Amino acid sequence: MSGSRTRVAVVAGVSAVLLGGTAAFGVSAWADRRESTDPAASAAAPGTWAGEGRIVFRTTAPGDDYGHVASVDIDAPAADRRVSSEVCDRVDATPGILSCLRIVRGVVPAYSATVSRPDGSVVGAWPLPGIPSRTRISPAGDLVATTAFVSGHSYATVGFSTATVIARQDGSSLGNLEDWRLTRDGTAIAPSDRNFWGVTFADDQTFYATVGMSVSGTTWLVRGDIPSRALEMIAENVECPSLSPDGTRIAFKRVTGSDPGGPHWTPAVYDIATGRIDLLPEARGIDDQIEWLDGDTILYGMPRDDTRGDSDVWALDVDGTGEPRVLIEHAWSPAVVPDGSGG
Repeated sequence: MSGSRTRVAVVAGVSAVLLGGTAAFGVSAWADRRESTDPAASAAAPGTWAGEGRIVFRTTAPGDDYGHVASVDIDAPAADRRVSSEVCDRVDATPGILSCLRIVRGVVPAYSATVSRPDGSVVGAWPLPGIPSRTRISPAGDLVATTAFVSGHSYATVGFSTATVIARQDGSSLGNLEDWRLTRDGTAIAPSDRNFWGVTFADDQTFYATVGMSVSGTTWLVRGDIPSRALEMIAENVECPSLSPDGTRIAFKRVTGSDPGGPHWTPAVYDIATGRIDLLPEARGIDDQIEWLDGDTILYGMPRDDTRGDSDVWALDVDGTGEPRVLIEHAWSPAVVPDGSGG
């Protein structure tokens, strides 16, 4: 893959065609949603997404609230949702801050990352080089990871390219992961043969992410060390990792076949200590960064087949005994904020 400077240059030419189409789709879908309202949602002031023991997400319910950040009680996900004035395409949250990745739609779309407090005040804001894809906040709330498409618009796109950056709350960057040292079994991997996405933090020093190898076409789970700016490849065919609350397992999506639009991804769980991988009973292709509801259940977004621009958040037990079930209707990009979280 090309370096970060080349990726920024690509945006000027690619966004007008590839990404402009995405912006047009978003505006159209948003306009469609304004025709009706969600009875379980009501517009509210900035910050009403906040609170411990909640699931924060992007609402896709028809009506004026479409695209806004909302939240529900973890113990009552079907109850009334709080809807804030924040508008985001991808979110993550702690009780103290919200990471919001946004497409600023217009003749030439722009892309931004914002970190804000529950009262709506902005801690940090910076531009993204392309379409928002993934964001995660470290457990203590000090670091924010962002992934954006610099070319292409999904992980099923041939030749897609991403930029993944870890930054502090105020936006000061710790660097694009492409510039970090990557090794496999002690051997350094050339900078031109890698592409990163989907960070999940263990703490403010250690994280996991995906690296895609452009020459071999394979994906790997990597473990990153922030102080040394180093990454180590540890398991093949792992994408969009999500670390469990106890830090012992990683949920992810694994290529298990092909669909008409590209790869077929199946949710799976990797045991860090043993290296064991268990596929979970989900027949549909999952293209999302999984979120842990608790130590027994994972969450992920699934688009609705019958309504363009709409989606639901589904839940699945990691022991493989239960069927997938809808947890939150009209929702996308779930972020679980348990009691006692940092931020």
